[in-house]
Amino acid sequence: VLDTILLLGIVLVLININGVESRKYSASLTDFGGVGDGATSNTKAFQAAIFNLSQYASDGGSLLFVPPGKWLTGSFNLTSHFTLHIHKDATLLASQDESEWAVIDPLPSYGRGRDADGGRYISLIFGTNLTDVVITGDNGTIDGQGVTWWNKFHKGELKYTRPYLIEIMYSNEVQISNLTLMNSPSWNVHPVYSSNVVVQGLTILAPVTSPNTDGINPDSCTNTRIEDCYIVSGDDCVAVKSGWDEYGIKFGMPTKQLVIRRLTCISPFSAVIALGSEMSGGIEDVRAEDITGINSESAVRIKTAVGRGNYVKDIYVRRMTMKTMKMVFWMAGNYGSHPDNDYDPNAIPVIQNINFRDVVAENVTMAARLEGIPGHPFSGICISDTTIGLTQKPKKIQWNCTEIAGVSSNVTPQPCNLLTDQGPDNACNFPEDSFTSAIV
Repeated sequence: VLDTILLLGIVLVLININGVESRKYSASLTDFGGVGDGATSNTKAFQAAIFNLSQYASDGGSLLFVPPGKWLTGSFNLTSHFTLHIHKDATLLASQDESEWAVIDPLPSYGRGRDADGGRYISLIFGTNLTDVVITGDNGTIDGQGVTWWNKFHKGELKYTRPYLIEIMYSNEVQISNLTLMNSPSWNVHPVYSSNVVVQGLTILAPVTSPNTDGINPDSCTNTRIEDCYIVSGDDCVAVKSGWDEYGIKFGMPTKQLVIRRLTCISPFSAVIALGSEMSGGIEDVRAEDITGINSESAVRIKTAVGRGNYVKDIYVRRMTMKTMKMVFWMAGNYGSHPDNDYDPNAIPVIQNINFRDVVAENVTMAARLEGIPGHPFSGICISDTTIGLTQKPKKIQWNCTEIAGVSSNVTPQPCNLLTDQGPDNACNFPEDSFTSAIV
């Protein structure tokens, strides 16, 4: 009875909370034998529930409600015109039994797994070729119980790449919102080859020393919004990607029309926002604003290398507040490894039209490290209205610039000579975004 009352309330308010029409059909996980005791496997219950609800995809859609409790589960696949709603007192616990994790093919734009050659373990919550899917809750929790995976990674015991918490592939109209994600085995949220994606209101937590626990990784996606998220990570809080070397070039799907706003990040060993290093399909039209970084390695980092090819261009960032940073701006043209030895040494990435304005940072060791590719400088860099307060023991050289070209205006400390001073009142560009989404 309690499940029914809770479920009715969820359905009635969905249209107001999540901006999607309420689903015509709904069910609770307990209707399919789910047991929320933290010990009983619910993999078959999730799979049976979603299989049953999938019949309503063309008839008003469906909702699966996860009531209060601790729900141990392996991987399960979502369906179209579907909402997974996790109650605030519910926790999904990822199974540590590897037999509950299928091995799937590597991503075609990567050519191999990230941790090992060959396949990868399927994500905890997975979906492909979907339309109109929502993963949400009133701050319900998904706990990846990643410590076992992290230990195997450190010991070199992995045969396949670790699973992510949420991965949605080849899909349109995706919303992931109002959840707490914890202890992912690897990346937390990975929309890939998808469009019209909204990620909002997430709290993402991982030990700052955990390996590759990126927060949100939009990958070869178009028209994506990431907003109002709090992320503590062992890797980049947001990592924008589009494929790896010759595989990403061949697949040819860029990440574009991306908005990141109202993000708070803690990541002592990585970036608040990273572009790359796997960017071989291209990255363009990215706008980030109202970003707070605390105790992070860098604010915005561009990572690329010879062999990556394609481009990172038309990047606009404004209103960043940084506290305790290794460095604020970091661009590297010699970053990262290759999937194999078949990459093209003539595939030179183009980095151009990178804009930063209205940045305030304090307790910083070094203002910037900007290193392009010899003979192929990063161009069109603009930094304006930026004040960087230094730590008590800063680096002697605050701006390390090689193979770059650009301008600056009203920046303290004084930038390197390769960023020509334009004088005051010459703010860098930040065009108004015109991105739209099928989910609002």
